[in-house]
Amino acid sequence: MHELTEDMPKPMAPVCGKPMLLHIMKIYKHYGFDEFILLLGYKGEKIKEYFMDYPWKGHSFRLETRKSGYELLEETESWKITFLDTGLDTMTGSRIGRAREYIGNETFMVTYGDGLSNVDINKLLAYHREKGKLATVTGVDRKTQYGTLIVKDGLAESFREKQSSSGIINGGFFVFEPGFFNYLTHDTNCVLEQEPLCNLALDGQLAVYLHEGFWTACDTYNDIVQANKLCEQGKDLWKVWEKA
Repeated sequence: MHELTEDMPKPMAPVCGKPMLLHIMKIYKHYGFDEFILLLGYKGEKIKEYFMDYPWKGHSFRLETRKSGYELLEETESWKITFLDTGLDTMTGSRIGRAREYIGNETFMVTYGDGLSNVDINKLLAYHREKGKLATVTGVDRKTQYGTLIVKDGLAESFREKQSSSGIINGGFFVFEPGFFNYLTHDTNCVLEQEPLCNLALDGQLAVYLHEGFWTACDTYNDIVQANKLCEQGKDLWKVWEKA
């Protein structure tokens, strides 16, 4: 995605005129979750700048130059966001590990900054609680280059990263219990999709929530182009806040 990411991090790639990251956060917001920890790396300052400017840049407002501040003329979303710098070269599992002290001893959710879906977050969470495992991953059935899951009775029997074959793949939108942190190493090289998920599956602690609705990952410039075409065609099915 070099065409876009030379000047911005991938989650800030524009989809329907807004950063992809904002769409992902709105999915969670629609289901009542408005507290986020953003694990920042490459050009993380661009994400900070966007949300610092978000109230006035994305909404109409009134300004009186003789006074300090401004008056918004429309209602804005309420977000509680922790911006956590996790390093340029830190791997996915290690990034999550850096957030442990901010998460505390409670169930939490994780997803990638480049995946759009109409997954029902409340049903996902309910499924996770029903299974009673340390982790739940959203599984999507498609041919892909992403990690492949072997699923039986709602649990992952194995997790194989980047197997080019048809099957249930890692669609992000995870739910984790605090015990998940025991599967992470205390360095910068822990890759979530390798030992942590593989070992959770081997221990029978990785549940799989099968999602049969819309899902797409925006890994390339062409993926972003296709997502914007869906917007133009009114097929932006991940916009659950508008489709309800």
